[in-house]
Amino acid sequence: MAEPDERLYFLLQRAAHRLRIAADRRCLAAAGVTTAQLGALFAVQDRPGLTQRDLARTLGLRESAVTALVTRLTAAGLIVREPHPEEHRAVVLRLAPAGEAALRAAQPTIDDFNGELRAILGDTTFTETAAALSKLAHD
Repeated sequence: MAEPDERLYFLLQRAAHRLRIAADRRCLAAAGVTTAQLGALFAVQDRPGLTQRDLARTLGLRESAVTALVTRLTAAGLIVREPHPEEHRAVVLRLAPAGEAALRAAQPTIDDFNGELRAILGDTTFTETAAALSKLAHD
């Protein structure tokens, strides 16, 4: 029997790529949005009124990438830009009703996807893996 591959970083990259493709297909079918767009919508839902700079930090993306993402979400009617109350050149972001609807439409798909991962990993491993990945993502 072959030894298991222990190149963890490589395996994480491959798994993330495969999972993102599968999740994107399913989220597009269910709610008309990609996982990247969902990430932005969840961030705006969690912190209404955040700026694009805040969103870039939250998502770990360059501001130029977030500008393009916000432009697409705004054009799709999923978020709205409003003048910042204190900074005249900045805008704040809020969910539009269509953005709220997209999050509601995507939630069963997200739950199913997590359920499938939980079935593969087992409850304890799923919880431990989620905690470890959260620590890696935020530390």
